[in-house]
Amino acid sequence: MKKVAIFLALLSAAVFAQGTLTDKRDGKKYKTVKIGEQVWMAKNLEYKANKKGKHGGLYNWETAMKACPAGWHLPSDNEWQTLINSTGDSEFAGRQLKTKSGWDKKSNGTDKYGFSALPGGSAGESTAFGKTGCDGGCWWSATVATEDGIDDAAYARQINYDRSEDESEGLSADRFYEVKKAMFSVRCIKD
Repeated sequence: MKKVAIFLALLSAAVFAQGTLTDKRDGKKYKTVKIGEQVWMAKNLEYKANKKGKHGGLYNWETAMKACPAGWHLPSDNEWQTLINSTGDSEFAGRQLKTKSGWDKKSNGTDKYGFSALPGGSAGESTAFGKTGCDGGCWWSATVATEDGIDDAAYARQINYDRSEDESEGLSADRFYEVKKAMFSVRCIKD
């Protein structure tokens, strides 16, 4: 029985391990987390943002593409999908990636993997959400959108507040595309 407990402890450490990163450009420290085979920042980037938000900087896509420190990069749409797959699936990943506090009480998550997603919101132009912007947290990917004949948009991920009566919203981590002028949060992934 003791061997099984040790094995399970080692297995969980391999799936979810934390570290730190110091951004040499400005000295800011960021927690990092290894989920599956990927290492992610466990906090939204705050370096030279287009706009400062309560939970990190907000970046248009062009700035986001150059914002990550050396050895890190803006994740591709496929890298985001790998994260989602490692945490279950897109239907429930949002709840597991959200912090335990920092959202409204109904929308807080479990932070099961230490990703610590917070509702950074959005700023600027928005075609997907009209004038309301991102209702929760939205993060850019490095992948240009190729749908519907658009030529100035990129894919992003969104985790929402739960606005439903039965607490069924806010569970997912949804993929969408947005014009590159919109401003979202950035999470960097290790090269």
